[in-house]
Amino acid sequence: MKIAFAGTPEFAAAALRAILAAGFDVPLVLTQPDRPAGRGLQRLASPVKQVALAHGIPVDQPEKLRTPKQRAALAAVQPDVLVVAAYGLILPQAVLDLPRFGCINIHASLLPRWRGAAPIHRAIEAGDTQSGITLMQMDAGLDTGPMLTRRALPIAANETTGSLHDKLAELGAQMIVETLHRVALMELAPTEQPSEGVTYAAKISKQESALDFRQPATVLERKIRAFDPFPGCSATLSDATVKIWQARCIAGNAAPGSVLSANADGVDIACGEDALRLTMLQKAGGKRLSAADFLRGFPIAAGACFDLPAEST
Repeated sequence: MKIAFAGTPEFAAAALRAILAAGFDVPLVLTQPDRPAGRGLQRLASPVKQVALAHGIPVDQPEKLRTPKQRAALAAVQPDVLVVAAYGLILPQAVLDLPRFGCINIHASLLPRWRGAAPIHRAIEAGDTQSGITLMQMDAGLDTGPMLTRRALPIAANETTGSLHDKLAELGAQMIVETLHRVALMELAPTEQPSEGVTYAAKISKQESALDFRQPATVLERKIRAFDPFPGCSATLSDATVKIWQARCIAGNAAPGSVLSANADGVDIACGEDALRLTMLQKAGGKRLSAADFLRGFPIAAGACFDLPAEST
């Protein structure tokens, strides 16, 4: 079979590497156009493009896939299957109809839970105990297509989006290779997604990163893990922004945002319910530090109070 591949970040690159290692013919890779990144804002190739170029595979980077001209490279290779993983573009029906066996999406959740852009973040933020990978036959809806296979993975108590991403990328890479072999043998029977249990994983925005200490400590602790490594959670103290990377829930009771204590063990902040002990922090322009190291350069006194974001109306 000829396998065209569409993807952009490292999650997708892991799948492409596995497909190539399994010996499948990949005549074309689609990925997002090079974007400015880093302090120098130099245009960087996506992880998927880097893998493709390393293997001598032609790469196409259309801004959209709406017109015949934008789809020309894909149409020219006449793929049997288009594998899609975190590509970042909506595929029009004309693309969905191109491959002989359709388009297969690698989605990082147990569909129909967490359809949409940020399933890993939202699963951790919501306190889910498991995530997983669903391979689905794509249709015109948002992650609504029939399922080809689905496999669960437990979410550890200390899981971050970064650590769960890596586990799911590895699982997705394994599953797509297994599934492509079954497609070649015509052994797959797609199953419609259940109508119950549908949730949507909205894209993460930087505006969500501010911690509201009026919320329960358990909610904030999950959010800190969910927003690691991007965009990171933050709080403001005396007009200085502090990023918070690790925390755990402890007993405590005071006005939300109040500093109960600050020492080498952590910075204890009162919340709407219980308190948070911040153990890994970062100041602007600095690096992640343990509480002990952070406090040497950024002293915090008991009784100080972190700002509370304006309540939405």
